[in-house]
Amino acid sequence: MAAPLPRDPIAEAQRNWEEHGWGDVAAPMAAITAIMRTQQILLARIESILKPFGLTFARYELLALLSFTRKGSLPMNKASALLQVHPTSVTNAVDRLERAGLVARFPHPTDGRTTLIGLTTEGRTLAKRSTAALNAEVFSAPGFDPGDVEHLIRILRDFRRNAGDFED
Repeated sequence: MAAPLPRDPIAEAQRNWEEHGWGDVAAPMAAITAIMRTQQILLARIESILKPFGLTFARYELLALLSFTRKGSLPMNKASALLQVHPTSVTNAVDRLERAGLVARFPHPTDGRTTLIGLTTEGRTLAKRSTAALNAEVFSAPGFDPGDVEHLIRILRDFRRNAGDFED
């Protein structure tokens, strides 16, 4: 990890926005930029935990999603919808996971147009092990004050709902 900067570049950017006459949008710009930087920091932490398992976060999410299903399988298009990613991204993740022996593709028993993806025994084991590592090393100490977590969840949930991400 790089050494910390001597001052907050986002606060500096906010001051620059204000000095250039964009004061009415300076705080929202800083908030959005801070969220994006926070996402980069969190993703780097998560990826460093998943790397020894041979996983990226995208592939981990798919394994975790499959591990939560009753049968350990889902139609590819449903996985794409639940992960909120383009079908091509799911196909790429499945290709990599399949080559690693962690998932398998198979035809849907009643819909010949649908391909299911399912966890292999090795995939189920890796999903459990990698989730345990993330729980222990990231999610148990996310870097947010415990009192802020529920507030943060509400703020981000409201934003996502208002952006059309989901309906209540």
